[in-house]
Amino acid sequence: MNNTASILVLLFLAVTFVQSAYDKVFEWKGNVEWLKGHFAKTILKNNVPLALFTILVLELITGIFTLVGCVELMVNGGKTFGFYGGVFSSITLILLLLGQRLAKDYDGARTIAIYFVPSVLAVWWLS
Repeated sequence: MNNTASILVLLFLAVTFVQSAYDKVFEWKGNVEWLKGHFAKTILKNNVPLALFTILVLELITGIFTLVGCVELMVNGGKTFGFYGGVFSSITLILLLLGQRLAKDYDGARTIAIYFVPSVLAVWWLS
C-alpha cells in the first residue's frame, strides 16, 4: 500500500505543530500578553499562562508523534505513531477551536477548522 498521502499529511501536521510550539517557547512572554487581551472577557482570563502551557505540551506531543509517524511509515509501514499524532492533533485543534469560540474570534475559529480536515484524515487513514 502506498503511504505517500499519509506521510504528506503527517509532515503538514508536524510542521504546523512544531513551528507553533517553537513560537510559544521562544516568544512566551509576548504570546501570554497578547492572549491575555484576546481572552480578557472569557472564563480563561485568569488562566492564560496555564492554558498556553497546556496547548504547548499538546503541540509538542503532536509534533513528536507526527514526525516519528512519518519515519515509522517510511521504514516499516507502521501506522501507530502517525495515528496517535493525528489523534493528538485533533484534540489540540478542538481545544484551540474552543478557545477561539470563547473569545468570539470566529475568523480564527474558521481557520482552525481548515487544519482539522487533514488532522481527521490522518486519523482515518492511519486507523
